[in-house]
Amino acid sequence: MIIPIDLAGWLVFLIPAAGALLTPVFAKIHGNLRDYMAVLVGFLTAFIAIDMLLTMFFAPAAYISEPIRWVAVAGVIEFGVLIDPLSVLLAIIAGGIGSLIILYSVGYMTGHDAEGNVVKDPSLTRYYFFMQLFVAGMTLLVVADNLLMTFIGWEIVGMCSYALIGFWHNMKTPSPVPEYETEGEYNAASGMKAFMVTRVGDIGLLAGVVLMFFIAGTFNYQEITLLAETNGWPIDIGLVTSLLPLVALLLLAGPIGKSAQFPLHIWLPEAMAGPTTVSALIHAAAMVKAGVYLVARMVPIFLAVMEHMGGMIIFFQTVAWIGAFTAFMAATMALMQDEIKKVLAYSTVSQLGYMFMALGASGLVVESAAAYAAGAFHLMAHAIFKALLFLAAGSVLHATRTKKMSEMGGIKDDMKITRWAFTFGALALAGVFPFVGFWSKELIFEALWHGQAYLLFGMAFVTAILTAFYTFRMVYQTFHGEKSAHIKELESNGHHIHEAPRTMTIPLIILAAFALIGGIFELGFFEMFIPIGENILHWDHLVPWAFGLTTILTVIVWGAGIGPAYWIYWKNGHDFGGLKQSGIYKFLENRWYINALWYKIFVDGYLWFSNGLMNRVEPALIAFSGALSGGMESLSKGWRRTMTGVLNTNVLGMMLGIIAFLLILIYL
Repeated sequence: MIIPIDLAGWLVFLIPAAGALLTPVFAKIHGNLRDYMAVLVGFLTAFIAIDMLLTMFFAPAAYISEPIRWVAVAGVIEFGVLIDPLSVLLAIIAGGIGSLIILYSVGYMTGHDAEGNVVKDPSLTRYYFFMQLFVAGMTLLVVADNLLMTFIGWEIVGMCSYALIGFWHNMKTPSPVPEYETEGEYNAASGMKAFMVTRVGDIGLLAGVVLMFFIAGTFNYQEITLLAETNGWPIDIGLVTSLLPLVALLLLAGPIGKSAQFPLHIWLPEAMAGPTTVSALIHAAAMVKAGVYLVARMVPIFLAVMEHMGGMIIFFQTVAWIGAFTAFMAATMALMQDEIKKVLAYSTVSQLGYMFMALGASGLVVESAAAYAAGAFHLMAHAIFKALLFLAAGSVLHATRTKKMSEMGGIKDDMKITRWAFTFGALALAGVFPFVGFWSKELIFEALWHGQAYLLFGMAFVTAILTAFYTFRMVYQTFHGEKSAHIKELESNGHHIHEAPRTMTIPLIILAAFALIGGIFELGFFEMFIPIGENILHWDHLVPWAFGLTTILTVIVWGAGIGPAYWIYWKNGHDFGGLKQSGIYKFLENRWYINALWYKIFVDGYLWFSNGLMNRVEPALIAFSGALSGGMESLSKGWRRTMTGVLNTNVLGMMLGIIAFLLILIYL
């Protein structure tokens, strides 16, 4: 409302990009200036995104900027910004939550030495550079009006995640994960793993982008949507019919990697090696949300295509079932984890699966808008409560100096603000009324149930019960019960558990408030989202804040999930310790052995293949080349003897050669 929307669409990613580039300059002047400017840039980005939101709320039509001609290759490639409810929603998440995380970083990335003096991480300039560039890449990704520029933002996000996950790459502590014992520092290996695994999906995405340009003659979302609605593709329609399902699946490969869906989910738990603030940014505001965004952006296009080409249903079936399986699988993995950040990591994988399931169902159920809006609303809800949970967990890690929940406990009175903030986030994650997660999960239930997608609904229902259980297991082990031996030892050595500083608690309070009242935005959310696909999505039945069977089923989830957790932990103080030698415990603790299997096939298999080349093929090639050079040397020596220097002999040789050449010409 304050900044013209045509300008805001550019500033929302240019300002954090400029902030990143200027970070080394500010650091040269003073370390505090660098920190405060990063916070200022973060909140300025958030302000612009909120201003875009207000403009979009009062005038929800999409805005397309005047494009800038970039390069002419097989046509004109242009770059502009597309401002619609979907891009604004993601800009709010990246800018708004990103700004709170950067503010939180001021306290989190600061420590004290043995004498009590304030000590800052020596690599903070690199940290704030990549944090701001991360936000810039994410906002560029979501406001770009074409696939190519989205891909550029996509790769910026991937680069920043690699740098930030491996932020402490020079740590010399032994790796806590046996798989990395031979790979040097754990943090460096984790960043590289995230980079390499997501690159697998990105290769598919790039291939899909190129093929889409071949089919449509443009990268522009609006132009592709128009072609999909009118079936007016510029090349042979039979070729389009054959290629578009493949293009859709290739485009899906990128989101599967970025959003950590099966089978490329294995990188996200290791991403916990970075600072907790990085984990919060990756899980709540950027990176993993990029995959969900791209699927949401392409869903209306492929729904329009499906009106003319029935084969496109394979895209929606794949999205829905990969999401459903990933949601269930990751929820079971979270049950047995001891590290608090690992529980939250598997929770993120699971909740992203929920979003994929809802977006995929939009092409499988009659009222596609119900599923589409539910997936988008859960994206927003998850961003709020997962950022809250990660930042609260960071406060606990700061205070307790451990990641393991078994070494925590009994600190609820020492960290009251953090405890209540974490509890609010847990209630939202578990889908308890009136927290924001209740509204988003109930909408997914409603979309699947009324759309008669009963198998998908069953997967969602069981996953929700598991989610409620492991969430309140986490709450109890972290804050309640008796203090662990580790906590008692810390206190006996003079380190008393205390609340985090204000720079860390203020973001917690703000996010906790939104986790509590976020459901009130549901009606306005849907009113904004109607223009996304008003000619494609069917909005007939969706009624915000409706009470029905799915509401009752959502309440049942609380009892089925939270009830056993309360009985096992609060009432009896038990855990899964007695099951540690059982097969099911080892199966879940070892992540269904999928990670180990992928290592055996792709890492060990690659090493076996490359060692085979080095030990067998390479010596044979070297021996062959030596023999070949020796043979050529012998041939040249033999040929040299024919060079007598006698003119008659040379002329005779020339004549014989001419006669042989003529005979070849005659008989051929």
